[in-house]
Amino acid sequence: MAASAPRITRVFGAVNIGSFRISAMVMGQAENGDMVVLGSSHRASEGVKRGYITDMRAASHAIRNAVEKAEANANTAVSSVWIGCAGAGLSSRIASVEIAIGGRRIEEDDIEHLLYAARDHLHPDGRMVLHAQPAHYTLDGAHGVANPKGLHAEALGVDVHVTLAEGAPVRNLIEAVQGAHLDVEGVVASPLAAAYACLSAEERDLGVAVVEIGAQVTNVSVHAAGMLLGLRSIPVGSNDITDAIASSLGIRRSQAERLKCVSGSAIATPTDHREMVPVNAPGEEPGGRLARGADEHNRIPRAELVAIVTDRLGVMSGEIGKALKTLGFGGSQGGQVVLTGGGAELHGIAEFMQGALGRPVRIGKAPTLTGLPEAHATPGFATLAGLCLYAADDPIDIRSVGPRYQPTRRYSGLGLVNRVVQAVREYF
Repeated sequence: MAASAPRITRVFGAVNIGSFRISAMVMGQAENGDMVVLGSSHRASEGVKRGYITDMRAASHAIRNAVEKAEANANTAVSSVWIGCAGAGLSSRIASVEIAIGGRRIEEDDIEHLLYAARDHLHPDGRMVLHAQPAHYTLDGAHGVANPKGLHAEALGVDVHVTLAEGAPVRNLIEAVQGAHLDVEGVVASPLAAAYACLSAEERDLGVAVVEIGAQVTNVSVHAAGMLLGLRSIPVGSNDITDAIASSLGIRRSQAERLKCVSGSAIATPTDHREMVPVNAPGEEPGGRLARGADEHNRIPRAELVAIVTDRLGVMSGEIGKALKTLGFGGSQGGQVVLTGGGAELHGIAEFMQGALGRPVRIGKAPTLTGLPEAHATPGFATLAGLCLYAADDPIDIRSVGPRYQPTRRYSGLGLVNRVVQAVREYF
């Protein structure tokens, strides 16, 4: 008989509200710290366009349905969930704050005071702060100290990574989840959740770009020194490829989506001209109009499909390349690109992007987790798993830091430099 599974001590619920599908996961943390997927599910999205809620009732109903299916699989109910935010005009920057220490040993309350002081320097400019996380500490301006306690310095600084979003769309996301009779534990920027799922600690330290291709939104983010340095949202996604197939061939979107998933590819092969692929699904009545350029059995040369896919991908890769350049992840300095999201499941997309972007590209998916069904161990569900992993890690946010007591020492020299551009230049 197999040894009994370790006892689950904590349970996390997550919902990823996409434009193509809404997915939910219930994950447990065992006594030994291992993460176990207890249940997961997905369903077609409703009431969501380009990452924004457009119909509150429809979205709430779809969220409730997805969560109930995940709960049934897990045989566990959740009352609150972590949610991902892919739209809402995400942006990020690095805020740097410093306090004078005067050469003495750094104590715990010095660190606490620094983080508390940094709260006054978030400057959201009317936007909502999703995250304000201390990335690393600096001693006398030198970079990269994970924990400065017990060290001596004239000045102690911290680089805080701040993620901002438009307030109203985030409130709509929260209300849609509350409408499904669930509390919201936290809203996590999609690129952060994707990084938790797809990147190793070493990659996040050395420097890497994550391109999360959703149905209608693509998020491009750059990570280095263990933090997210910057991100850009592009209003394009894998649905644009489906639409291009549908309009070029004069067929229904459902047919185009199936063609893309089953026969589509980003890489041409010499046999594509000879290979004919059926437009209709197996068992689908052959009636109705033939696709443009199809034979009498409503089949088209695979080469034609590949040409439509690569043409649209060419436009997308141009936008992704521009975003990477804006984020300072370019030239000889930029490293690897990790593709994830549902759009990364297209056959041959890593090879295509490697050629188009001129840098190494790999596909990113969630780590091998106990209980993760095969259908959800794909790039399309990486962000969902990442939400649970983020929740379990629960990184410190400077807004939750409060001074336990008024420090008796006088702190001076509190200054802030907002240097996101320099920060990116420093790492790449």
